[in-house]
Order: sequence, then C-alpha cells, then structure tokens
Amino acid sequence: MKKNIIYLLRCSLFLALIVFVLGCKKLEEQPISSVTPANFGNSALQIESSYAGSLNYLWDYWAGYGYCYTAFRNDDQLNGGDLNIPDDNGDDLWNRHYKALLNINAALGSIKKGNVKGETQETLDALEAQGRFLRAFNYFMLVRMFGGVPLLTENSPDPIQNPMARSSIADVYALIVGDLIFATEKLPESWSDAPGKPTSGAAKSILAKVYLTMATYPLNDATNYQKAADMALQVIESGTYALVDSVVDVFTSANKYGPEMIWNFNSTYDDQTTDPQMWTTENYLEGGWGDAAVDTAFERSWPVQRRKEAYLFTDWNGKHYTAFPEQLPFCKKFFFYVSAQDFNGYSVNTNWPVIRYADVLLIYAESASMANGGPTTAAVNALNKIINRANGYVPNAEHPLATTSMTKTVFDATVIQERSWELFFENDRWFDIIRKRILDDPKVTIRASDRLNFSIDDYLFPIPQTDLKLNKLLEQNSGYPTPDR
Repeated sequence: MKKNIIYLLRCSLFLALIVFVLGCKKLEEQPISSVTPANFGNSALQIESSYAGSLNYLWDYWAGYGYCYTAFRNDDQLNGGDLNIPDDNGDDLWNRHYKALLNINAALGSIKKGNVKGETQETLDALEAQGRFLRAFNYFMLVRMFGGVPLLTENSPDPIQNPMARSSIADVYALIVGDLIFATEKLPESWSDAPGKPTSGAAKSILAKVYLTMATYPLNDATNYQKAADMALQVIESGTYALVDSVVDVFTSANKYGPEMIWNFNSTYDDQTTDPQMWTTENYLEGGWGDAAVDTAFERSWPVQRRKEAYLFTDWNGKHYTAFPEQLPFCKKFFFYVSAQDFNGYSVNTNWPVIRYADVLLIYAESASMANGGPTTAAVNALNKIINRANGYVPNAEHPLATTSMTKTVFDATVIQERSWELFFENDRWFDIIRKRILDDPKVTIRASDRLNFSIDDYLFPIPQTDLKLNKLLEQNSGYPTPDR
C-alpha cells in the first residue's frame, strides 16, 4: 500500500512538472503588441481612451458630478443649505479634476511629441482640440470653485516630485481661453458616430460663458461682455441648436442629445448614472430616498407656469409636497422623465447637461445688454424665447416678457433670475451667485438665514487639507484653516 502511494505521488509530481514546463513555454512567447506607460498614446484610439478616462473621473457613479450636490448646497435652491461652508467642501471635485487633468495632459503631451502615427493633420488637430477643450473645462470648474490653482499642462514636470504653487486667477483664465479658442477652430461641428464628443459649438458655448464670467467677479473686466455676446451670437446664428419646443420635453430620453443639449456628461446602460432615487420623495413609484430636496422658499418664489410644472415636483398622486414624508418639493429633471421600469430597476442612462442652448440664449441676453449699456432688441428677444417657452407661449401676468424699456440694472436682474429658474439644479446657480457677488444681497438671496452666516470668504471653497499637507507651496483660501506642516 505504501509503495502504491509513493508511485502515485511520483506520477503526480511528474505530471505537474510537465504542466509547469509547458506552461512556462507558453509564457515565454512574445506578444504581437503590448501597451505600457512608455508607449501609451501612440494611436488615436489610445488618446481618446485617455479623454474618456478623464471624463469618467468627473461623471462617476455616486461620485464626482454624479453625486456633487452637497458641494453646492450653499446656494439658495437646495434644501438645508447655508453659508457655514465645511473645511472639506469640494474636496472630491478638486481631486477628480486633477486626476482628469493628468489623463488629458499625458495625451496632449503624446500628440505634441509626434507619437501618434499614421494619422492626418486634420485628425491630429481634432485630437488635440478635444484634449484642450476638456482641459479648459476642468480648469474653468476649478478656478470658479477655488480661485487660482496649480496650473498643470503637458509640459509640467511631475507634480509629486516638483510641487507647484497656485497660479493667479488671470493666468488660469488665460490658459482656458487659449485652449477653447483652439478648440473652436479645430473641432468639427458634429460627430456622426459619437454624439457625446465636444464640438466646435460646444467650445464656443463654453467660451462665451468663460468670457461672461471674466467680465464679472473676480476679474471684473467689462471688455469681455462684448466677447461673450459675440461668441454666443455665433452659436445662435449657426442654426445648429434650438430650444425644444415644449418645456415638458426638454429632459426626456428622446432629447438627451438635442437639439438643445450642446454638451453633456453622458450615460449609457453599460455606464450608468447615479440612481435617480436620490432626487425624489419616498412616495414616488416604488420609493425614492429624498436626498436632494428643493428649498421651500425657492419653490414659492417660482411663478405659476408650465415650466414650474415641468421642472418642479410639487404634487404626486393627488398629494401636495406638504403631505410627502419629507414635506419638501423636489427637482423633476433627473428622475421624472425616466421610465418606471428603469427607475424601479436602478438602471438609468440619463445625461447631465453641462451646457445647453437655453444657457447660451441667456448668456447672450446678459452680455449684450451689459456691453451696450442696456437691453438691445436682440438681447430682449433672446431672453423672451426662454420666458415664452416657460409660460407655454401664453401671456402670464406673474411672469411677463422683457422689454427694451427696462433699465440695464432691471434687465440684468431679470436675466439672472431667469437663469435661476431655467437652469436650476444643473450646477449653475452657485457660479452665478459668485460672479454676480450676490451671496448677501437681500433682494436676491431667498433664505434670510444665509445672510446671518455670510462672510466675504464664502465666495471660494477651501483648498483640501490633504493637498496643503503634501504641498507646502499651496496657500489656503482666506477664512479656512491651514493644517500644521
């Protein structure tokens, strides 16, 4: 019996040795090709995969802008917000933007070095333009949240080994403008096979918004009003985009790629957005979570109109929101137009608009009026397109049309209020509050309690504590603590 066991063991060892030798032989075969950090970025496909990866940092499941409402809870739209801004406010977005920038700059560096072979100059220009558009967008978000930030480009040395100080706000905007101008010239008007890619129209729309922001706080360079108006007018006159005729249809799945949606964070069933249950009351369908409710004062400020019915969730199954468990209204945009099957199945491919045509019309209305010392006919017409649709194209005494007889100040306030209603919960209101310097304006700020907590330091988010510890060249924004280092 013992001999049999020894024999079996020997046979087993022999077989194992054969398998090991044959296995090693296979491992020694040379692959046809491989991708390593040293040779990554040698094809158009690899460059575009870097860009897709950068967007995945920003538009992530339960992270980034897929779950960012808490970073902007200090505006006057989200329930429970106030101006007691915590020391970690915006940390996730700071980290994700810089991760995205590392991807983008690596790809741009590869293009600049001539590593991408076998492509036409037109293709190379379009690849570079996509990267520069994305880089500009990342810095535009960062500079508005944090002020001057470390400015990393494809030519920057390793930021870990070579820590960088914060660049000035003006220098950050200079890079943003340069990148976007290149993108307006080199991006195509459309992509036949990829509706989610940035286009020249998207670059012009974002650039118009950049110029408008530069005309206001903190740069306050009024010469940029005309630049914003000119750029927005190019988008309007292109005929590429249009308002969805009925405000009820703006956020339906049929319109996720147009004609109003200029550039979005994109979702598919293979790469889904954050569960829509977060946006609604627990009474809705098989149950929402009530995470992100609307401030009741904001809801009450809204005039009765078709747009309020389309964008605000105030009633369900015959119950007013005062009878909801939360006793609060909600934003309809990101759950109500999803099918019941998708909602209940947590399977949603809703897009999130970064810039849409309604925004461009409002940018034009504001900038054209400010550049000309008062509302022009074209500025009034642009604003009234939004108001008309909001009212369902019927006269509304609660929400009358704008006129050229308005003063510049009154017209400007009307535009900003219209932006608040039309673009609410689209990560836009906070930036309007900042650039217009109206955090403590009693005529604008809805919640009087916010003004009790107001400080001039509230116009910027804090630099993350971890980055301050790791990079001694970084300086904290005023009003927030700096760790021992």
